[in-house]
Amino acid sequence: MNFTQWLLTLSALGLVLLGLLFIAALMVYGERRILALLQDRLGPNRAGPFGLLQPVADFLKLLTKEHFVPPFADRNIYLIAPIIVPFTALLSFVVVPVNEDWWLADLNIALLFVLALSSLRVYGIMLGGWASNSKYPLFGGLRSAAQMISYELPMGLALMGVVILSGSFSLVDIVAAQTMPFIILQPIGFIIFLVCGIAETNRLPFDLPEAENELASGYNTEYGDIKFAFYYLGEYIGVLLIAALITILFLGGWHGPWLPGIFWFMLKTLALIFLFFWLRTSLPRLRYDQLMNCGWKLLLPAALINLLVTALLGLFWMEG
Repeated sequence: MNFTQWLLTLSALGLVLLGLLFIAALMVYGERRILALLQDRLGPNRAGPFGLLQPVADFLKLLTKEHFVPPFADRNIYLIAPIIVPFTALLSFVVVPVNEDWWLADLNIALLFVLALSSLRVYGIMLGGWASNSKYPLFGGLRSAAQMISYELPMGLALMGVVILSGSFSLVDIVAAQTMPFIILQPIGFIIFLVCGIAETNRLPFDLPEAENELASGYNTEYGDIKFAFYYLGEYIGVLLIAALITILFLGGWHGPWLPGIFWFMLKTLALIFLFFWLRTSLPRLRYDQLMNCGWKLLLPAALINLLVTALLGLFWMEG
């Protein structure tokens, strides 16, 4: 690659990064508005017209807070851990196609690439809890590690049905293979992936790693200022990523009648993000034993059965 190509690539990456950060800010505002609407509250109404500047006010508040490292913490790991969470989520968008010919990279192992990065996310949470050198963040980090490992297994197995139907790990090929949305052919896989996605992003009713009524604030108890903002950003970027993946894997991606493909992709993704927010205001938090039982005793067997049935049907279809 010559200098011009490098410059164009870096410019594209910069625009995608800025766009994702802007969308995350809109999600923060949108969630507060939706929760207020569903809970009969006012919501943001002080910072700017209709509270539109509330995300900016939150960012400035966190940016100007005192930079503090607990005296007995492992300083280097304590500072690095919060960066891992949003970095892994942002890097996953390199292989996420939002329209026909609109992507940064079309890897033939794109789905495995995303799953690998999602597995690395747990290190940011676990290391943050451990490096704080405090028992409550450590408990929160351990909870998160157990939770994410428990739900990554059924999540990966649920996606294998999609891979069998499309014959590829490329997200672009998976969308192209959907003459009808895979949610029709894989309804069980869709439900499993959705539930696991909620658990992977630590959203209600699966937000046990930061159950403030039990563990102060979980793994991020000792974090403040901009370091806390990285954890906060990672959660919303994770929600956006899961919504985009569900759109690509099960809802036909950018396919839709009459309107441009990018519109359909955005509409489906926004509808899923709204579902995440709606569940937060509607469901109570699970107990930890209920959370683990759901992952190991319900979702994992269901994912294995779904994979087996899909493989058998695919084999009979090929023979026919």
